[in-house]
Amino acid sequence: MFHDTALSRAARAADPRPRSAVSTGCGLAGLAGLLVWIAIARMFGMDGPLSAMANVVACGLPMVLWSVLVDKVHRNPSTGIDWSNPKPLRETYEISLTKLAGLWLTWAAIGIVYGLERFYWDGNYVFAMWCLGIAAPVMFVASIPYMLWIDRHLTEPRDGAWALGAWLMGLAEPIEREAIYAHLRSWAVKGFFLAFMLAIVPPGFGDFIRGDSAQVLHDPVALANWLITFMFVIDVAFATVGYILTLRPLDSHIRSANPFMAAWTAALICYPPFVLMGDGGVLDYHVGTRGPDGWTIWLAGHPILMAATGALLVALTAIYAWATIAFGLRFSNLTNRGILTHGPYRFTRHPAYLSKNVFWVISTLPFLTTGSWLDAVRACALMAVTAGVYYWRARTEERHLGLDPDYRAYSEWMTRNGTVPRLFARLTGKPRAG
Repeated sequence: MFHDTALSRAARAADPRPRSAVSTGCGLAGLAGLLVWIAIARMFGMDGPLSAMANVVACGLPMVLWSVLVDKVHRNPSTGIDWSNPKPLRETYEISLTKLAGLWLTWAAIGIVYGLERFYWDGNYVFAMWCLGIAAPVMFVASIPYMLWIDRHLTEPRDGAWALGAWLMGLAEPIEREAIYAHLRSWAVKGFFLAFMLAIVPPGFGDFIRGDSAQVLHDPVALANWLITFMFVIDVAFATVGYILTLRPLDSHIRSANPFMAAWTAALICYPPFVLMGDGGVLDYHVGTRGPDGWTIWLAGHPILMAATGALLVALTAIYAWATIAFGLRFSNLTNRGILTHGPYRFTRHPAYLSKNVFWVISTLPFLTTGSWLDAVRACALMAVTAGVYYWRARTEERHLGLDPDYRAYSEWMTRNGTVPRLFARLTGKPRAG
């Protein structure tokens, strides 16, 4: 019956999609800024790490301006800020000093971890540590006026940082352990993933800027790989902005970090130094195949099929980047920073995981082997296990986000209306919800 467009519109009106915590305009503003800087960098050949970080700024600044001037996110009730009724400084300065003690203790602990773990001082992580070393004294000094200012406007300034500071100075009995744990989880997410994102910002950016457009336009494989690199440049820039700008006035603060150990385990085994899917890892599905670019080898001699496959891989990576753009300022693993319902999240709860896994299958072609049939079976099995890890991640994320009634409403709507959930329900013979 949905061939009748009027009936289709009526059905959507009767079951509207829940409101997204981030506007489409925010992500588009960031994308526009990024594209402008990319054009400038290519024009002048600026392919270095500082230019790569300027790309992150060019992505983030328009989103900040859009969020404040257009979306007016600083007035959202979820910020916990009451701008109309600031408290006198004399009432809040002791709270602020206690919070600063807890915050500085947290930063010191992160710094100790950075210093002790040798992998943070190898390869691309050296640049990340340089960036954080430059930022550390600035953050230390800026945190003082910021905390004194923001606590005057917060409806409840005694948060996890305050609880940790109160514990450190022996001011609070009983100790608010859950508040402290929540604070430490949030900063563990930020400390781990921000260092990783900063480490991978320059390589992909440089590769894309150095790409010879005249050459790639005459080679479908080179063009596909260049565009895939571009999609990852976009993804990494937005993600890095997200980990940097966790601020209440932007309503981009971490509402909660995932409290479940299974979620942390599932996420961390996908990232260095714990990654299991990398070269030589227990889930390395490339052994016995042509590697991650196997499609370019197996399909050689079939130009039309190769071009079509390259286009499909670019499209899958574009979906992956689109999923990150949709977060605007709020991308982050293992956290709830507001529930998204727009962009690719209109069609499936986990567009990034879905597109990423399909990409790996098509690019590797694990069922084609350079060795015996057993190698192909092993590669396919490990690919399936890898997909299972991402399914596990998705389920643990849903368990955490399901504590938020906004996510429950979105998830129920998605079950009734989402393109991918309805497709899987049809394929598995499950009755449609609602």
